Amino acid sequence: MSENKYTKEDLKIMQNWSLRRKIQVTQTRILEWYQYYDGQVYVSFSGGKDSTVLLDLARRVYPDIEAVFVDTGLEYPEIKSFVKTKDNIAWIRPKIPFHQVIEKYGYPIISKEVSRDIGVAKNKPDGKTAEKFKKDSEYTKKYGDRWCLEKYAYLIDAPFKISNKCCNIMKKNPLKEYHNETGLRPIIATMASESVLRKKDWLEKGCNAFDNKNPISKPMSFWTEQDVLTYLKEFNVPYCRIYGEIIDDNGKLKTTGVNRTGCMFCMYGVQYEQEPNRFQQMKITHPKQYDYCMRPVEEGGLGLGKVLDYIGVKYK
Repeated sequence: MSENKYTKEDLKIMQNWSLRRKIQVTQTRILEWYQYYDGQVYVSFSGGKDSTVLLDLARRVYPDIEAVFVDTGLEYPEIKSFVKTKDNIAWIRPKIPFHQVIEKYGYPIISKEVSRDIGVAKNKPDGKTAEKFKKDSEYTKKYGDRWCLEKYAYLIDAPFKISNKCCNIMKKNPLKEYHNETGLRPIIATMASESVLRKKDWLEKGCNAFDNKNPISKPMSFWTEQDVLTYLKEFNVPYCRIYGEIIDDNGKLKTTGVNRTGCMFCMYGVQYEQEPNRFQQMKITHPKQYDYCMRPVEEGGLGLGKVLDYIGVKYK
């Protein structure tokens, strides 16, 4: 196994850089990526605040660089309206809608990792993956209680399917097909601070993963959410109105609207949110979408209500 490109200390140092230096380094990474592929690249643009900053950074260097928006059907309507205000955006779509994904594969809950392992354990209750959910298993003895998923073992018996496949089917697969059709290589706005997996990936490969099986650029990996909000505010960059205003809250910036604008119906991490959580907010701000989410499948909805009830998350 090859050594990591960076250490945790490197990341900590880079995250503490000034915003000006981060901008300079990020745009250098974009330049390197663009030149390496002779301009055959694109910005993955979700309409969210992070990718809005990325698109602005990229187009300050290359005004005509293309952007790609995956219209999954799960976005806030405000996001779609905002994306339409941008020029040179390619709109692509998944082959099947979300309700068919959850019907065939299962609901995305807790996290991608837990959903994946629960799905496998449901199909193979005596397999190795199922060992992760047993406190005294060989897996726990080997890796320690810290990595035991016993608190989620009850989900193995849940009366509904659980899976992590929605993200691949709804977002990643359409982008792979887009690359196969055009040959363009992606630049995305993910940051190491967002998850353990994204941090691990950056430590191993850095911002520009030229040697990946599927090469990808992540030039904002060492940014933080505070950097993103500061950039939008300082440079007066237009962003989706669903975030509300960017205000100072005891020395830290925050938005007065929603905190995240990923898929509206995704349940990843909702169990950790303070009330009102994303679904309680949706009930007020987007009652039509809320009703569709919570309505039973037999009545033409997605059936999220029964799932949230099962994992003990309030949504009313």
